[in-house]
Amino acid sequence: MSITAPAGFRAAGVTAGLKASGKPDLALVVNDGPQHVGAAVFTSNRVVGAPVTWSRQVVADGVVNAVVLNSGGANVATGPEGFGHAHATAERAADLLGISAADVVVCSTGLIGVPLAADRLLAGLDVAAAALGTDGGEAAATAIMTTDTVAKTTHVPGAGWSVGGMAKGAGMLAPALATMLVVLTTDAVVDAATADAALRDAVGTTFDRIDSDGCMSTSDTVVLMSSGASGITPTPEDFAEAVRSACATLARALIADAEGSTHDIAVEVVGATDTGAAVAVARAVTRSNLFKAAMFGNDPNWGRIIAQVGTVPEDVAPFDPARLDVSINGLLICRAGGAHEDPAQLDLAADREVHVRIDLHAGDAAATVWTNDLSHAYVHENSAYST
Repeated sequence: MSITAPAGFRAAGVTAGLKASGKPDLALVVNDGPQHVGAAVFTSNRVVGAPVTWSRQVVADGVVNAVVLNSGGANVATGPEGFGHAHATAERAADLLGISAADVVVCSTGLIGVPLAADRLLAGLDVAAAALGTDGGEAAATAIMTTDTVAKTTHVPGAGWSVGGMAKGAGMLAPALATMLVVLTTDAVVDAATADAALRDAVGTTFDRIDSDGCMSTSDTVVLMSSGASGITPTPEDFAEAVRSACATLARALIADAEGSTHDIAVEVVGATDTGAAVAVARAVTRSNLFKAAMFGNDPNWGRIIAQVGTVPEDVAPFDPARLDVSINGLLICRAGGAHEDPAQLDLAADREVHVRIDLHAGDAAATVWTNDLSHAYVHENSAYST
């Protein structure tokens, strides 16, 4: 079940010839209404692709009728020609669907600085439009994959309405946003303000709290479209929770498919003075290559954890180092800033998931950031990515 599970949506995924592999590389998602509400969140990187520049303008009025997504080329650092290609993509989709180009979001992913094969993309849109169907969600999710090994989809049912979603992403995963393209759909009746608020809240506690390698992308986009086809208006709270649940599932799927990883690692910080402090400490640990390498080697080296905790400035996260507690998979290996249980009791090789819990004993706030280990395979894949 994916983006076409909610009523009012059609999708397609086809091969346009953008990828040298010949694999599917172009997806089209259409909102057939009766509502055409849209909201989106984009990367905070100052270097962005032409599709992000175009799509920021599209969502400004809270209306989105369709989303075009391609893999096989990011259309970033391609100058005025690249923006022209993004505009032409929206225009072709609009012509095919009988809608306005100003209501078409465009998303691209792939290599930076390489001109997009626009002719192939535009011709592929003709094929995609002809292939649109209510069963096209899985094909669309497959077409947006790059280094992903599996398509990522979700469906969250409500009381007569639901939220569907698809995502791509397996590397360059870092907060604000995590590197990804995501489309969420719902047949709930919601206005643009409700959709925008729910999406931003959900992203803030899901996609913004996964951190695979500390590298922020130029193309990150999360789009939410509402068709209103169910005729049901959920409470803002119920709607927000469904969107959050869909985002959380997709965020975990991104980490689980992180390039070359052998462990999915949750770094939970408790006892912080506020949520910002908890997130800052968790991110300090998840950004540590030493910590991530230790996890790959199944080495519960808690010294690398507390060393990273100590890098967070006191004005950001106040705590007393002499009160720090650290547990890994439930074993308290550091208590009051010193050694406690024997780490040799842990067999990290036996578990895909690793749970690190850090107690600052400074307050009542908590937060969790997910990451993965740093492996030989990650280095190999990213050393040869463009060659």
